[in-house]
Amino acid sequence: MNKKITLKSSLKAYLYLLPAVAVIGVFVIYPLIKSFFMSFYVKYDYFKDKVYVYGIDNYKTVLSDPVFWHAMRNTMIFVIGVVPISIIISILIALMLNSKIKFGGLFRTCFFMPYVTSLVAVSIVWRWIYHKDYGILNYFLGIFGVHPIAWLDNPDVSMIALIILSIWKNIGYNVIIFLAGLQTIDKQYELAAQIDGAHYFKRVWNIVIPLLSPTTFFVAIVSVIGSFKIFDEVYALFNSGGGMAGPSDSALTVVFYIFRKFYGEWNFGVASAASFILFLVIMVFTVAQFCYARKRG
Repeated sequence: MNKKITLKSSLKAYLYLLPAVAVIGVFVIYPLIKSFFMSFYVKYDYFKDKVYVYGIDNYKTVLSDPVFWHAMRNTMIFVIGVVPISIIISILIALMLNSKIKFGGLFRTCFFMPYVTSLVAVSIVWRWIYHKDYGILNYFLGIFGVHPIAWLDNPDVSMIALIILSIWKNIGYNVIIFLAGLQTIDKQYELAAQIDGAHYFKRVWNIVIPLLSPTTFFVAIVSVIGSFKIFDEVYALFNSGGGMAGPSDSALTVVFYIFRKFYGEWNFGVASAASFILFLVIMVFTVAQFCYARKRG
């Protein structure tokens, strides 16, 4: 710990960091900078890599496109639908797994398994679950007298289907993080409250949840950012090779809009402009969360 930092040790450390820095620079930083400049390419020869006209026309095109605002609206609905529900369910599951139940390790594995499972395999399974005539979800709903729902073909419920899949797919990660947060809480606080006669739910609400707030804040930040970038689930669940994000584009998100502009229409400037608008939206929400957490702290 008290070892003196020398030029040799610093060079050695930088040498270890060089492969990671090189990968990040080539595959993250350079594309980020390149796409930012590309968002100002108004007239551009993609084959010769020559720009004839610069300007903000691409941003004007995106902001005046009703399809983009439809995608933004869907993305906001997705974020609002996924993040709070996912956090609440994750906390409940983490509390259950933290209570030393039998086969706790098995349950942790089961909850975490969807997170590391291939999304292609998950989407195939969920397309069967959502099947109107043979799906297990409609079978259980039929027990309660609910008529079969065309989850993947009805524009009114396709976003709900996407939200359910995303919560199920990513909840395992949140559970593991909350479990780690619960295990850092000193048990003495709960024991003292128990001696004072506080029942379990009161101890959880008044002691565990407040002490878990740093973990909740971290999960909320990660979940909001991840939800704004939703794309894979849309593409896989609705088999969107044809360019449509669900029936009548009812599950169109901003990232899918960017994907379609870039790969479908080869409109690289508009796609880059839309991506930086999304970046600004995510930054605003992230800064707002930090300000809210600092104010409460």
